[in-house]
Formats: sequence, C-alpha cells, structure tokens
Amino acid sequence: MLQEFKKFALRGNVLDMAVGIIIGAAFTTIVQSAVNDIIMPPIGLLTGGVDFSSLFINLSGTEVASVAEAKKAGLPVIGYGLFINAVISFLIVAFVLFLLIRGMNKLVAKEEAQPAAPPPPPKQEVLLEEIRDLLKERR
Repeated sequence: MLQEFKKFALRGNVLDMAVGIIIGAAFTTIVQSAVNDIIMPPIGLLTGGVDFSSLFINLSGTEVASVAEAKKAGLPVIGYGLFINAVISFLIVAFVLFLLIRGMNKLVAKEEAQPAAPPPPPKQEVLLEEIRDLLKERR
C-alpha cells in the first residue's frame, strides 16, 4: 500500500496539480490586492462611497438598525445589499482576471510568433552543393 501511495503521489499530474494550487493561492493574493488597492479606490470615489451592505429586509417584527445587529441577535433577515456587494466584487475580480490573463496570453503569443530558424538543408543538398563548388573550381 505504501508503494502504491508513493507511485500515486509522485505521478506527474499530481505534482502539476499541487504546483497549480500553490501558484493559484499566490495568484489570489495578487488579484485581491489589485482589486482592493487599485480598482476599488477609484470606484469608491466615483460612486461616492456607496455601501450596499447596509441594505436588508427584516423578516422579524423586531426593529434593528443593521444586518450585523440582526445577525448578532439571531433575527432572520435577507441581506440583499451583501449579495449586491458580492456580485459587484465578483464582477470586478472576474474583470481583473480577464485583463491579467489577456495580458499573459499576449506575452505568450509574442513569444510564439517569433519565427523559428529555418531547418538545415538535407545532407543530399549539402553534398550536391559541395560537388558543384568543386566542379566550378576545376574549370
């Protein structure tokens, strides 16, 4: 059983997946920073600091001032403002990911677009050219 596990764990696709997960976690930090530190401040400035998280529907008869207060009291509420914030955050993160992946694809395409060196001529052609050159020298 130990040998079978070793064979499974050291298989190439498992290692590739592990590397992908680790890089994905690091990439998540980059995307979160791009969204929170670069994208959100101008959006907050443009929207005048509108915060949807305070919008909710109180399903209980008890008066509460905020979603956090209702949740703390254990009251049922529909926090549609939190949902709106989540959708907006998702759209921003998806757009930032789109821009990053698009940029990476352009870099990869540029590298692939470089023309490869032409293949060397076949040995027969090289030999024929040498024979031709030798015959030219005799004349």
